[in-house]
Parts: sequence; structure tokens; C-alpha cells
Amino acid sequence: MADKLPSEFDVIVIGTGLPESIIAAACSRSGQSVLHVDSRSYYGGNWAGFSFSGLLSWIKEHQEENDLGEEWATWQELMLEREEAIVLRKKDQTIQHVEVICYDSQKSDDPIEEVGAVQKNPFSKMSPAPNNPLGLMNTVCSETSELPTPNSEPEMELKVPEVDGTLEKESPNSSTICRQSALEQDKAENLCITEDVADAPKENRITYSQIVKEGRRFNIDLTSKLLYSRGLFIDLLIKSNVSRYAEFKNVTRILGYQEGSVLQVPCSRADVFNSKKLTMVEKRMLMKFLTFCLDYEQQPEEYKAYEESTFSEYLKTQKLTPNLRHFVLHSMAMTSETSSNTLEGLRQTRNFLQCLGRYGNTPFLFPLYGQGEIPQCFCRMCAVFGGTYCLNHAVQCLVVDKESGKCKAIIDHFGQRISAKYFIVEDSYLSEKTCSNVTYRQMSRAVLITDRSVLKADSDQHISMLTVPPVQPGSAAVRVIELCPSSMTCMKGTYLVHLTCISLKNTAREDLELVVQKLFTPYAEVELENGEQEKPSLLWVLYFNMRDSSGINRDSYNDLPSNIYVCSGPDHFLGNEHAVKQAKTFFQHILPNEEFCPPPPSPEDVVFDGDGVQPEVLAPKSDTAKKITGQSNPEKHAQA
Repeated sequence: MADKLPSEFDVIVIGTGLPESIIAAACSRSGQSVLHVDSRSYYGGNWAGFSFSGLLSWIKEHQEENDLGEEWATWQELMLEREEAIVLRKKDQTIQHVEVICYDSQKSDDPIEEVGAVQKNPFSKMSPAPNNPLGLMNTVCSETSELPTPNSEPEMELKVPEVDGTLEKESPNSSTICRQSALEQDKAENLCITEDVADAPKENRITYSQIVKEGRRFNIDLTSKLLYSRGLFIDLLIKSNVSRYAEFKNVTRILGYQEGSVLQVPCSRADVFNSKKLTMVEKRMLMKFLTFCLDYEQQPEEYKAYEESTFSEYLKTQKLTPNLRHFVLHSMAMTSETSSNTLEGLRQTRNFLQCLGRYGNTPFLFPLYGQGEIPQCFCRMCAVFGGTYCLNHAVQCLVVDKESGKCKAIIDHFGQRISAKYFIVEDSYLSEKTCSNVTYRQMSRAVLITDRSVLKADSDQHISMLTVPPVQPGSAAVRVIELCPSSMTCMKGTYLVHLTCISLKNTAREDLELVVQKLFTPYAEVELENGEQEKPSLLWVLYFNMRDSSGINRDSYNDLPSNIYVCSGPDHFLGNEHAVKQAKTFFQHILPNEEFCPPPPSPEDVVFDGDGVQPEVLAPKSDTAKKITGQSNPEKHAQA
């Protein structure tokens, strides 16, 4: 057993998913002592990303009916007479119906180099992106790995040269540029955006054994999302300066699926007028309608009579051709014929248009190395301000005082009792008894490895988003996100493709297989005697269902004390807005007089409080201020 943890904290956070990590960072930033634990051996929970071998270990874990682990220490002995326990779940039930299909006839006999479902440690020197070194000040306790060696370098801010507003950085396959926003000129509002200059992949036949050998080049997310270039989440990344821990690429193409073909959808004004797929009349129609969508609230007479109609029906009244209606409905509003009313469709189309042009010709960004990097970025921020982290650290139960009705403490799997004022718990940790009245939605997911893009282009380094309308009655629209090697999520010569939809059938494979068959050809069937294959080759596919716990009313949980806050797991929406809203709401309940994730203090104003690692901001010109420099004591930062 490792050294015991402190017996008291202000906030205990159970689970390292995105909303929990944001709350932990916000509380730590506001001076609260935070203990952040996860029973898993990796960060991110169901928001995590894995190497290929790590994903194989994850698959094995969820396909096997294994035991629930070693017996925990008896927690009843630590309970008082006036206390009762809320027992937590030992095994996560969020993932179901895991199926894997390998379409390559050659199976690998080579051993997998990586062991276990491991993931980059956000506190290790190797964790930050290579172009973003950062000196961390953190308290970390991991039961499965060595304590990280803190970087002794001083903190680095994103810098924008005054000459042309760009900062070029070297990378083996890409150049990184910090671009100023087209609308905001403040230096704080900059994200690292990577442009494609990677070499074309070799045309050699990719085999399963190659995928295994190059498994470390894959970063495969359990959840598939993109970042809107405007909105709550991007504002939070910029305001808190968490964006310095990650780099981002533009999503370069928005695609549409119509009559069995994949087409590129023109988004910006320049794209519309340069498109060869639209007639001049269609271009004028589309620009007129999109201009109206940007300012639709000022013209209620144009849509008032159709508020109760579906957005699809409303579009038919706007003198748009079937071709234009299809693109607006499925690729801009990203909805279906029946799922959104007119106001929702107009709102979603406006949001799409408002996000255009900030960082590129599409509304979206994608984090290098995958969505799984984002929770780790907020864990870094929490650690910088003194948060304590423990992986592979299960919690047996929450201790509740019967008289006050408040939660007082947790009891971990070592039998240690740790007290706190507030408790943040990921939904997947709650027991069946606590969730007996909760009704969950389900989403269907598929992860594919293919040999080329769904739409051939001059560059083979596109990140693309495609919405496939329901392919038959009773099916759902499917969101497809295709990632290229320069996104640092797959090896050269391959593409990583994520499919997501709302579950309507029993399994993810039943929901998604028909779309996979329409877009891809199984690898064993692609060798043609003459000419090119029509569709990309499918090498490997993973299907699974994931529970969507967003939108659950707190009252649905049985007898939860008021100082326990339940965070939902990944949802089926494209962006991360729900996670930010939830984290901000919980933070404001806990600390109503504190600012949510304020900008970091100037290095000149940060000092160490005695011998501890908790930094605090002092008044300017304080004679007692001790500045942090590159010579700070790394041993001080690693105290557990």
C-alpha cells in the first residue's frame, strides 16, 4: 500500500472525465484543496483515448465477464452509528455490445509492445505536445505508475510575434502556426492551429501486423467530437489558458452524402462562389438564405408561421433547390427531416455560420492526438494549482451523516477515510440502487481503420466531417469524422474514422453496419484487376454502445445529499458545450462568489505559500513575494 493520503480536502472528485476535470481545475484554481481519483489506470474515463494496443486491452476488459477485483477492506468498521453509506459501483456498465472485426486475412503473430490500457500521463514530460513544453507544479499520487518527474523549466505562454501575428514551430510532419482570430485581436485569444504539410503516405498494402507494430502512432478516442471555433468551450480554453497545453488542427472539409455519393459542401462565401457543383442561380439562392439565417431573429415575419413545423418543411418554402435543402439540413444544421423544428434548425445553422472564418474555412477544430487530450489538459491545470491525483484508486462508498443529510467523507479501497466539503461523482460510479429510477439514452459508436479518404482530393491530409442521412426507415442519421495521419491519431497510409449516432436498434453494429457498407469496402474484396477501387478499404472496425447520461434530472437519483454533484459521461452531441455548462453550474453552487476558471496570474504575482505547493496571488509590489523562476525546486512540486 502506498503512503496514506491527507485525511481532509475541500473537494473530492471521483472520475477523470471532461466535466469532472474542468470542475477540479476550476476549484483548484480558486484555492480549494482537491483530491482527484479514478479507479481506472488511465485519465479521461469514457472520454479517454488509447494507442492501438491500449484499445485492444480496453476491448478485452469490456468483452470478458471478469471478476470485480480483489475484496475491499471492510468499510463498515469505519462508520459511526449516525452515519450511512452510499456504496459505489465496482465495474463501469457504460459500455455494452463490444464487437471487433478484422478484415485483413493476415493475423499478427508479433507480440504487442505496449501492455495494458495505458495512456499518456498528463503530468509526465512526454505528455505535453512536443511543441508545448510546460513546467508543472503538481501533487500527484498514482498507485500504478511512478511519480512523474516535474519539468524544471518555467511556464511558457503562447506567444504571438508582433510582426505578422504568427509563430512557426518545427515538427516532423507539420508546421504549427499560432493564428490571431479574425475578429478578436487580443493576444490571449489564440490557439495553436496546425496546417497540413505532411508527406503523402506510401501506397504499400497495410496489414494488421503493421497496425499492431505501429500501434503507438494511433490515438483512438472513445468519444468522437469536434470543437466549435466559437462557444462556451473554446472561450473556456482561451480564458483559462488551458489551450497552451494542446495544439489544434482545422477541420478542412464538410462533406455531404447524397444519392450514394460523397460531395464537398461549400461553407464560406468563397467556397460557394468557387463551387462547380452549384449553378449560378443556386449560389445566389444559397447566399441569400444564409445571410437571412445570420440575422433571422430580426425578421420574425419570415419564419413565424412555421415555428411548429420541422426545419425540413420550412426549407421547402424558401425557394431552395432539393440539392441546397439537403446540404443546409444535413451538413450545416446537422439535423434530420423530423428531429428539429424551424427555430432549432435556424439556430443551429446560424451557429454553424458564426463559427466560420475564425480559424479556417470550416467551423471546427480538432485537438492533435485526439479528444482524449482535453480532460488531461484540465488535469494539468488542476495539478499546477496543487491538486492531488490518484489513478487505480477506487472508492468503496460515500459516507452520509443521517442528521444533516450531508455527505461527509469517502472510504477508499485501502480502507482510508477521507473527509471533504463537496463531492463530484461521475455517473458511471453510482450503483444500480442509486440509479434505479434513471432512464438512459444510448448511442452507437464505430471506430474504423481505412486505407484512404471517403472523398479523394489533391491533399491526403484532410480532416473531414460527414453527416449521412438515415439510410432506411427506422434508422438514425450518422455523424462521420475522418482523421488523417497529421492529426496524430493514426499511422501513415491509414485514416481513422469515427461513426456516431443515437441508438435505435439493439446493438451498435445493427445501427451502423449499413452505413459502413455504403462508404467502405472490406479489405479482402478490394483487389481489382483493372482500375481503382470505388470506395476506401476497410481494414479493422470496432463497434460498441455507450450510455448517454446527459440530460438526467438530479431528482432521478435516489436520496443523494445536496453536496454530491453527479457529472454525466459523453453525450451524442458534436461539441463539448454540455460538459462546460454542467461544470460551471456545479462550480457556482460550490463557490458562488468565485470566478469560474479565471485567467492565470502573472508569473511575477505567484508565490509559494510556505513549504507547500499551493500557489497564491499576492498584491502587486509585495515585499514578501517570491517569484517562481526556472530554478524552482522540483522536489517541492512532487510532494505527495
